[in-house]
Parts: sequence; structure tokens; C-alpha cells
Amino acid sequence: MKTIKFFGLLFVSFLTLLSCKEQPTRYTQSSPEIDTLKAAIAAYEAGDWEGYQTHYADTAKIYHNTTDKFLSATDNANAFKESTAQYSSYGFIKDEGDSEMVVTDDGETWVNYWGVWQGTLSANNQSYKMPVHLTAQFADGKIIKEYAYYDRTPIVLAQMEMQAAQEEAGMEEDAAMETPSN
Repeated sequence: MKTIKFFGLLFVSFLTLLSCKEQPTRYTQSSPEIDTLKAAIAAYEAGDWEGYQTHYADTAKIYHNTTDKFLSATDNANAFKESTAQYSSYGFIKDEGDSEMVVTDDGETWVNYWGVWQGTLSANNQSYKMPVHLTAQFADGKIIKEYAYYDRTPIVLAQMEMQAAQEEAGMEEDAAMETPSN
């Protein structure tokens, strides 16, 4: 009977040791992948489009405010280069962002970033803020897929108002030139 109790206790101890085995990290706020996404953001803020692209796999698919039309890292860098040219300053507000890395049940590694972007349009010297959410999937240390969500409506409306004002000023100028002087 003592032998059965001994083996029973040994079996329970063995199961306890197995359950204490270190599990892989499923959630963290500190990882090389988080550092990579932050480096891509820093390159974006610096206008370092070559450096920006180095954080993405050659086959990366980048979806911004869409789920069906993606850009490559090169095409996205070119789009950013064009869109940021209209700002006298732009970037993410320091200390107003947060990042986390998660490993899904399927073993996929994703980094989520929440931040507040701020930019000043050169044309009207107005500053705009918008919340941004990025989520990026990683493989072999590179971003292979990225989704970004943000609302540019206030900026687009301001640009439309400025364009309408320019067109109106142009029409008034044309009308003044057509008026005969007596």
C-alpha cells in the first residue's frame, strides 16, 4: 500500500512539474517586433523612406483604411513621401501611444500600436490631430502585413475649403480682368 501511495505522490508531483513548465509568451509590451515597428514609425517621422522600407518584407502587404487594396512597402513609402510634403511638421505625439505584441492561437505574431498623430498643414498653418491604430504581422523579424486605421476627414475638409477659396479668388480675379474700364 505504501508503494501505491508513493507512486501516486510521485505521479502528482510529476504532473505539477509539467504544469509549471514555462509557456511561450503570448502577450508583452517589450519585444524586438515592437522595437521594429517603432523604428518604422521613427523612419516615417524623419522622412527616411529608404530606412522605412527596411522594416518590411519584400512581399509585405500594407492596408491603410482598407481591407482589400494593399500597397507594397515601396508604394506606401512613396505615398507617404507625397502626402507628408504638404505638412510643415508631422509625427506622433510622444507619450500618447502604446504598443503590445501578441501571439495568436495559430502562432502568428502581431504588434498593435495606438497613437495620436499630429501635423501642421503648410497651406493654412493649422494643426490637426487624429488617433491612429496600427496592427502589424511579423515573420522572421520583418513586417509582412500591416493594417492602419485613422480618420483624415478634418484634414480633407480643410483642404477642400482652401481649394474652394482659391477657385473663388481665381474667378473674382478673372471677372475683374474681363470688366472693361471706362
